[in-house]
Amino acid sequence: MQETLEDFFRALRAADIPVSPAEAIDAHLAVDSVGYSDRTLLKDTLCVALAKSADETHRFDSCFDMFFARDEFKSADPDSGDSDSGDSESEAGDGPAPLPEGLPQELQNSELLQMLADGDREALAQRMEQAARESGAMNIRYVTQRGLLVRRILDRMGLRELEAAIRALNQNEENPGAGDAAQELAQARQDLFQEARQYLDRLYELYARPYGQQLREEFLAETALSAVEQRDFDRMHKLVRKMAKKLATRYNRRRKQTRRGVLDVRRTLRKNMANDGIPFNTVWKQTKIDRPRIVVICDVSRSVAAAARFLLLFLYSLNEVIATLRAYAFSDHMSEISDILEEKAVEVAIPEILDKIGFRPTDYGQSFADFEEDFGDVIDRKTTVIILGDGRSNHNDPRVDLMRWIHDRAKAVIWLNPEPKTFWGTGDSEMLRYQPFCHVATVCRTVQDLENIIDNVMKSYIRA
Repeated sequence: MQETLEDFFRALRAADIPVSPAEAIDAHLAVDSVGYSDRTLLKDTLCVALAKSADETHRFDSCFDMFFARDEFKSADPDSGDSDSGDSESEAGDGPAPLPEGLPQELQNSELLQMLADGDREALAQRMEQAARESGAMNIRYVTQRGLLVRRILDRMGLRELEAAIRALNQNEENPGAGDAAQELAQARQDLFQEARQYLDRLYELYARPYGQQLREEFLAETALSAVEQRDFDRMHKLVRKMAKKLATRYNRRRKQTRRGVLDVRRTLRKNMANDGIPFNTVWKQTKIDRPRIVVICDVSRSVAAAARFLLLFLYSLNEVIATLRAYAFSDHMSEISDILEEKAVEVAIPEILDKIGFRPTDYGQSFADFEEDFGDVIDRKTTVIILGDGRSNHNDPRVDLMRWIHDRAKAVIWLNPEPKTFWGTGDSEMLRYQPFCHVATVCRTVQDLENIIDNVMKSYIRA
């Protein structure tokens, strides 16, 4: 049963429920205490030991029910003639059912043929699970592997012996009942394939589907934001939230972290002046983490609307670690969108912003002038300004002087441009004129780029 629990832990990890070695040991000890006879008690015990939140509890319930379903060889009705053996299960004490007459001597001891003759579905299910483990079916990763793994499982169970028995009975013309027996075995062979495919489908859902989703997320993380298709928006939203949660966990710890082993000599001496300088009370150096103040200015014109959508979504999910987040959007005029993001669900807020402000001709100069006049007092020496845009102002006055003004007032100015650097300064792009007044000006085309940049912004607020 230990192997079964280990496989269950693998299924939980695939369902995004972390199971550490210590938790696995606790689960084993708990199961040893309650036993396996009561399914509900077993489920509750494992849930208490392994699920750490309401969301994980919900995923645990689904995973447990699927893993311990054991529906193989239970769908056939023994009285319908469609069972694996064609007969009802033999009653206890009757002994093994006789194999069909006319089989070669080497097939008389076939374990699979005997189980089919007995109609022992429980033994068939256990043998299939054992064959799956022996054939490596538990390591399934892709849906295209199912056909090969079904054949491997059945070969381990003795499929070749079953096929040899069918051929032998079809060739035995002397035995009048051989044809019917061969037909029954052929039906049993077909049922075996159906049960094995059903079993592989369950293994795929348990172990492989999350792996496929992970590959898809890795691909989307490296896909240009402007190239994300509509059908992937929901998946991208989950990916962005996952990245934001990871950063929130990393930076939402104690504001001060003691650096054990690094003595703060000055503060130690000061604290022990009453002890004639003898360091009875030691003071260790600490790392202070300030909660960042961020101002986001997003170009939501048609050319960068997709990238702006995901930047807003990312920062929307970082509210836990951002003390003050002020967000502004513009095409030809600047408007504050902080209240919309704060009061409405992100799925409603972002489309509303794009509908009201986006998809107009871009005018950076006018937008910066609006920002200085209406919102200039939000920037101070503790503020990081993040600008998302391609720097294309449709040949309007770029107002580089206002870009200098933002640079001089802010702690840092970070410009995220979805265009490659080779496009900067071409056509109506004013990026090369804005760049000298940015502490960081970099290409941001993917969600992975976005995570790395925001991570660096957070690190800039850590000081000794």
